Amino acid sequence: MAKRLIYLALVHYPVLNRHGELIASAITNLDLHDIARLARTYDLSAYYLVTPLPDQQVLARRLIGHWLEGVGGDINSDRREAMRLIRIAGDIKEVCSQITLETGRRVLVYVTTAKKRPNSVNWSCLRKIIENKGRNGILLLFGTASGFDSSVFKNADGVISPIEGDREYNHLPVRSAAAITLDRLLGNRN
Repeated sequence: MAKRLIYLALVHYPVLNRHGELIASAITNLDLHDIARLARTYDLSAYYLVTPLPDQQVLARRLIGHWLEGVGGDINSDRREAMRLIRIAGDIKEVCSQITLETGRRVLVYVTTAKKRPNSVNWSCLRKIIENKGRNGILLLFGTASGFDSSVFKNADGVISPIEGDREYNHLPVRSAAAITLDRLLGNRN
């Protein structure tokens, strides 16, 4: 059976701050590290870290390098294996172009959000899309800060229904949202 081509991107621009203003958010070591481990656990093709800021790209490369060439990978080879999945891109368009070059097909883009949006794709429907079209390439976008700028939703193939708890408060850490999402879409259902 052909491998599924599932990609994840943690997007730091274009995102909004708590006042609804367009910003580029800072990367964090925990997000880089923990989402790489998720990507490896769920056998993703790649995990993209998306930031247009050169200093943030340099920092990300330094952190990744600690696990790939530095003492971190010598101490923990499993971590090295996970960190190999990380790719750095300046924007979402670059991610899509890289995946298209790799696969020879246009990637389908699905956006996560904490807010309900009209015409969202529910979990079981997206799971079926992945089962049927996952060999063509599917990119799951996760936003940082207070969520995506509206332009991201306009350019996507679909928006995934939000993860909801029992309360009105709905602002999961992105690492948690990524873990829940990957398990719902790719996890073993036995």
